[in-house]
Amino acid sequence: MKILVTAFDPFGGEKMNPALEAVKQLDDTIGDHSITKLEIPTVFHESKEVISKALAENDFDVVLAIGQAGGRFEITPERIGINIDDARIADNKENQPIDEVIQKDGPPAYFSNLPVKKMTEAIQNAGVPGRLSNTAGTFVCNHVLYQLGYLADKSYPGLRFGFIHVPFIPEQTINKPDKPSMSIHTIVKGLTAAIKAIDTLEDKKVALGETH
Repeated sequence: MKILVTAFDPFGGEKMNPALEAVKQLDDTIGDHSITKLEIPTVFHESKEVISKALAENDFDVVLAIGQAGGRFEITPERIGINIDDARIADNKENQPIDEVIQKDGPPAYFSNLPVKKMTEAIQNAGVPGRLSNTAGTFVCNHVLYQLGYLADKSYPGLRFGFIHVPFIPEQTINKPDKPSMSIHTIVKGLTAAIKAIDTLEDKKVALGETH
């Protein structure tokens, strides 16, 4: 399959984004998949537009977005992106009004149609901490996951889409002693395993839910 792997630029005062640094180091071929890499801005709507342009210019089977989740210990494939009706998300770089951030003609949520359980188990089987996540947060990461679902629903039927969060890298935690981190090498290893596990078959029927 032809897979577009996107990663956000640094944000929140950080000098680097582990998602972008790891994606840069991914092989151009992973398993049976050919990989195209794309940097996207950590800005509502602009991120979607950059992805939309890439989809219009190329024939991709899958779009997989990678983002930073500082504070997480594991690499976490995301299960769902939600259409948030919350004025707090209007606090973005362009101070967009809330009506421009909410996708009014979209459903409340889109579930990733990738085999997220297989991907999570593949990360773990590679010896890398991995966990299936049920929340992509309420910032641009969630926005991109939701918009990928929207694009697949409205414009690209058959497109498979998903999102994976990765932890900080050690360089980012020098002044954050309470935050976990993971080396770029380990992140690349985990992402490679997850991407290799992507297929068109039904996901595994295993319980990977959480109680808290």
